[in-house]
Amino acid sequence: MEETKQAAPETAMPTTYDPKEAEKKWYDYWLKGQYFKAGQRQDAKPYTMVIPPPNVTGMLHIGHALDFTLQDIMARTKRMQGYDALWLPGSDHAGIATQTKVEQKLREEGVTRYDLGREKFLEKVWEWKEHYAETIREQWAKMGFSLDYSRERFTLDEGLSKAVREVFVRLYEKGLIYRGKYIINWDPAARTALSDIEVEYKEVQGALYHLKYPVKDSEEFIVVATTRPETMLGDTAVAVHPEDERYKHLIGKTLVLPIIGREIPIVGDEYVEKDFGSGAVKITPAHDPNDFEVGRRHDLPQVLVMDESGKMNENAGKYQGMDRFDCRKQIVADMKELGVLIKIEEHVHQVGHSERSGAVVEPYLSTQWFVKMKPLAERAIEAQKSGQGANFVPDRFEKIYLHWIENIRDWCISRQLWWGHRIPAWYCGDCGEMIVSREDASVCPHCGGTHLSQDNDVLDTWFSSALWPFSTLGWPEQTEDLKRYYPTALLVTGYDIIYFWVARMIFSGLEYTNQIPFKDVLIHGLVRDAEGRKMSKSLGNGVDPLEVIEKYGADAMRFMISTGSTPGQDLRFRWEKVEQARNFANKIWNASRFVLMNLGDFKASDIDLSGELGTADRWILHRLNETVREVTRLIDAYEFGETGRLLYNFIWDDLCDWYIEFSKLSLYGSDEAAKKTTKSVLAYVLDRTQRLIHPFMPFISEEIWQHLPHEGETITLAAWPTFEARFEAADAVREMELLMDIIRTVRNIRAEVNVPMSKKVELLVKPAGEEALAILKRNEEYVRRFSNTSALSIELGLVTPEKAMTGIVTGAELFLPLAGLIDIAQEIARLEKELTTLHGEVDRIEKKLANQGFVAKAPAKVIDEEKAKLADYADKRDKVSARLAELRG
Repeated sequence: MEETKQAAPETAMPTTYDPKEAEKKWYDYWLKGQYFKAGQRQDAKPYTMVIPPPNVTGMLHIGHALDFTLQDIMARTKRMQGYDALWLPGSDHAGIATQTKVEQKLREEGVTRYDLGREKFLEKVWEWKEHYAETIREQWAKMGFSLDYSRERFTLDEGLSKAVREVFVRLYEKGLIYRGKYIINWDPAARTALSDIEVEYKEVQGALYHLKYPVKDSEEFIVVATTRPETMLGDTAVAVHPEDERYKHLIGKTLVLPIIGREIPIVGDEYVEKDFGSGAVKITPAHDPNDFEVGRRHDLPQVLVMDESGKMNENAGKYQGMDRFDCRKQIVADMKELGVLIKIEEHVHQVGHSERSGAVVEPYLSTQWFVKMKPLAERAIEAQKSGQGANFVPDRFEKIYLHWIENIRDWCISRQLWWGHRIPAWYCGDCGEMIVSREDASVCPHCGGTHLSQDNDVLDTWFSSALWPFSTLGWPEQTEDLKRYYPTALLVTGYDIIYFWVARMIFSGLEYTNQIPFKDVLIHGLVRDAEGRKMSKSLGNGVDPLEVIEKYGADAMRFMISTGSTPGQDLRFRWEKVEQARNFANKIWNASRFVLMNLGDFKASDIDLSGELGTADRWILHRLNETVREVTRLIDAYEFGETGRLLYNFIWDDLCDWYIEFSKLSLYGSDEAAKKTTKSVLAYVLDRTQRLIHPFMPFISEEIWQHLPHEGETITLAAWPTFEARFEAADAVREMELLMDIIRTVRNIRAEVNVPMSKKVELLVKPAGEEALAILKRNEEYVRRFSNTSALSIELGLVTPEKAMTGIVTGAELFLPLAGLIDIAQEIARLEKELTTLHGEVDRIEKKLANQGFVAKAPAKVIDEEKAKLADYADKRDKVSARLAELRG
């Protein structure tokens, strides 16, 4: 890393932490030093993630902030653990979504894409893309993401476009891509096909219209029901079940379609349910997927009655030019007038809406391009079931993934758009043949003609996104990056795009690289508002991550959002939680300032932990060791919420509230050896603490670390702390727990009788045995200082005073003679309340241990722990009882 060495900015540590100043300064420093660039540790093991590419449709939202922060935690952790970590950034062209946005903007200017033409319109979209891609980069920077910008990709880059063409041609040559007429989901607003998973179903209050279709040359009629009367104009049959006694005699006869008078047959088909409704179904092959299949079986004509904008076409007769919903109203009125509308029932049903434009989706007969999915899906299913597939976290999402891929339908991949990867198919105007080619075709290989025109459609956005893990690394070329960094280690994404994206990447990876594209798939939930509602523009409850950063800083937002839920669960965004995270950052800052003020000119080389360590020193090093082990384990398990809790408790409670307070005794004392040891422990523990918190709070940890005694240019490359057996000190933990229990109990007693900490009190301590006596004698100064005593007695045979407040802790009894301040009746009442609590705890654990089911199933360690708790509570109960007996006289 010689070529990137740089000096860190030299600044004095200010009284308060200013996130804005620190964030800009350190992000610029990191970029200048190229610390996020992969490939600089060729001897290190690679660790790769590709960012789920955000759409270039606008700003990043709070869901992006969650997704990307979880990835950054992993990238920073692995980089510190010595991996050659590559976190590859990029963005998605997002066909329908982006084109819709640009068209909306043009409409405001009074222009349509057709006015501009394809080439000029695409220039406008590229301008839009450049603007929002830059905006996204700025947001990444503000959130502190450690991305390798030298490898940034876009789904319409030249290299990725080459990969898309390669895949299309390969699939076509294998017979897995075909072109045909099928019923597809049609978005009349965007005027394009949609795949099944781009359709959102919403419950809508509609109506069920019962219509009478007369049998030709007969008094008989058949009743059909429909929620879309306008489609009757495209009916080409009525189907009944072939075994339905009511209609057997009519199969093969002819009906006369009301209003337009077209004659249509009655067909028998087992698709019809005899016992549902009237047992007769109108068949509209061009406007319903099930009717399409019935129509193919009976060779029925396909009559399309709408155009691409959702208006009735020339096949709709007198309704031509009407909007489909206006047509519905008019047909209902006309049917009523003709006497063929029997009844209208209110009917709540699920109606498909375009995920992009919000328009009601129309099932529509259209010529489209499709991928045959069964052969591709079978390989992915086999890999997953044989244990060779991706590891889903939480594992329940594997079932969701498998269920979808086992029931997969052919994928409609063509879109009637201008923005996207244009389908690499050309049609010869001379001989009528079609050419599918990796390169742009200019001469027909069939006839030598030069009158070629390219297919106007583009590919579904997800077609290119499915290749993202390997196309971004240079595939189909066998690049050095592809060899080194593929397959990737981890994909982080929301559960809402398992079908859209995760499944497609898996079968694509297997088909084109013979490998699963990622080892682990971490699934997170959605970020909801404080009431648990989905964030949306209509509710006005969305949260802009930049607004959060402006108010509280990037570290506070990152810590709150990454530690606020467990894998797979939704997260509720609460401003007060961000404020708590900001307060946590301030606590770290203030503690660090105190340490630094007392370190003076202490250097990294001065840190010496080989000397005599006191109880508090050994305890904090032991607790640090435990925290290092657990944090490392939890991050590897993607348990970020639990990691955050551990770090918060260790830093706030153990380090700040206890050890730093205890350290003041030696820092302000005259023993120079003890002072140096305390400085060494403080410097060492604070340094390791900043490293542990760095993946979550990168800016404040870098700022503090640069002021601490350290070696190296940046905390981003500092070694991740590891468990060290030399710091194990279970005895110091027992000692500190006794000391902390005593100090806490004394403070609680003071609070109960309103004796402030500034007022000195007499304290008598009766240890439970020789071991407790030795501990307390060894650490007498801690008890004296932090209980603020005027006199302290620690004796095994202590004579208990009559008028004193009493405290019982594990290992000792405490007495605070508060003559003139204590009310005996009040003290008896307090101890009676405590005795009731202790009786309850003893009773609870006795019942638990008497439960044979619990004893049979629980591990021996758990049972032993419960027995130890029972003994402790029983001992405390007996001592409180004895003290009550003394006070009652």
